[in-house]
Amino acid sequence: MKVILIQAVPHLGQAGDQVDVARGYARNYLIPRNLAVEATASHLRSLQQLKAQGTQQEERVRQEADSVAERLRDLILTFARAAGDQERLFGSVTSSDIAEALAEQGIRLDRKKIVLEEPIKAVGRYAVPVRLHRDTVAEIQVQVVSESGPVVF
Repeated sequence: MKVILIQAVPHLGQAGDQVDVARGYARNYLIPRNLAVEATASHLRSLQQLKAQGTQQEERVRQEADSVAERLRDLILTFARAAGDQERLFGSVTSSDIAEALAEQGIRLDRKKIVLEEPIKAVGRYAVPVRLHRDTVAEIQVQVVSESGPVVF
């Protein structure tokens, strides 16, 4: 029996896929749990319309991510933190700190999009990648300076 998946089903397919499954599996499991619908002509037409809308929305999101990436490329964020003798910070600069600094600049990003392997714990200049979209990654320049020391560029 041919069905169209409404939601992703492990080992079967993703939402929007048309798959061929056993009739009992479709009628007793997939359809009652709203995981799939029978592949009729009307459902296939709706699926095509949904895919067309999805591609348009995906393109719009990608364009927005590209415009934000352009703004981020020219941006340098500076953080002044208390540091010890060997330029080690007493605290750290985290992705949350970077997200707050970006919000002050008018760029709202979720901290989870900032790809910081581990918090920054030393004075210096860092290139921090930001995953804006599946295909778009931008880098932010983050400069960490000591509160008591001179600013070095």
